[in-house]
Amino acid sequence: MATGRYFREVELPEQRSYDDGLLFPAVLSPTANANIIEAIRSDKQWLESLLHKSGVILFRGFPVTSPSDFNDVVEAFGFPELVYVGGRAVRTKVVGRVYTANESPVDKRIPFHHEMAYLPDYPSKLFFFCAEEPGMGGETPVVLSHIVYEKMKEKHPEVVVRMEEHGLTYKKVISDEDRPSSFAGRSWKSTYMTDDKNVAEERAGKLGTKLEWMGNVVKMITGPLPAFRLDKESEHKTWFNNLVMSNPGPIKDDHDTYVELGNGDLVPDHVVKDCLKIMEDDCVAIPWKKGDVMLVNNLTVLHGRQPLLKPPRLILASLCK
Repeated sequence: MATGRYFREVELPEQRSYDDGLLFPAVLSPTANANIIEAIRSDKQWLESLLHKSGVILFRGFPVTSPSDFNDVVEAFGFPELVYVGGRAVRTKVVGRVYTANESPVDKRIPFHHEMAYLPDYPSKLFFFCAEEPGMGGETPVVLSHIVYEKMKEKHPEVVVRMEEHGLTYKKVISDEDRPSSFAGRSWKSTYMTDDKNVAEERAGKLGTKLEWMGNVVKMITGPLPAFRLDKESEHKTWFNNLVMSNPGPIKDDHDTYVELGNGDLVPDHVVKDCLKIMEDDCVAIPWKKGDVMLVNNLTVLHGRQPLLKPPRLILASLCK
């Protein structure tokens, strides 16, 4: 197995093996007497190489016991923080660069997505931390985005061509109050960190989003944005969009995201269902253990959330540029 100086790569039954020898995700445990902060700083180049290769690293068995410990881990990597302006999930700051993950009811599924793919400025890396181990369920499944692209291109080549040609436009109507019951329930005041409509418009404009006001409710329109991304490290095309967590238009309700092709056409329902099935068939969902830290390459891997079947569960997160 591959190793750094302070890490050893281990195998779990849930991992998926690919023809090129890739184990997805990579799982690392400590060598004897390893201090995780010193280990990260010492093996940072090796860890980044492993992340580029595998897409996800799960750190298991390290003494990361508190949100402050998790913040120290995030800072040890030295990645710049991404300020969560324009993001649509309700989150609360815990400490330093650490926030709650999506605060929507944990018994509800969150479909697969690239974090903030509905904006031109998105994080390149995501950290997750298991502060309270789930009783049952509540996994954070991950799937390699280029596999999804390749299978969708094979199954629906004509739709993929149209998505590549026109891109996707994301639309959303939101109010001035957070709605934690929705996995995309952030209000416009929280989204743009202001209660001033003019400031909100300015900040939205910098993110490529147009705001159309209807009293204290606003329609957000972003795009067209590319539906796919070429990963320069691997030279793979990735399914870099949030199609399966969005509703096909037209808009019916607020705090849901709606998507259409850049020319205004809709992606057929059966195509979206086929895409979701591909993701579910190819994903890996490793049950969380208290103290786990997961580092995700947001450029190459989609993630979601399985419904929690038995509480408790507390997963914290941090986003990096």
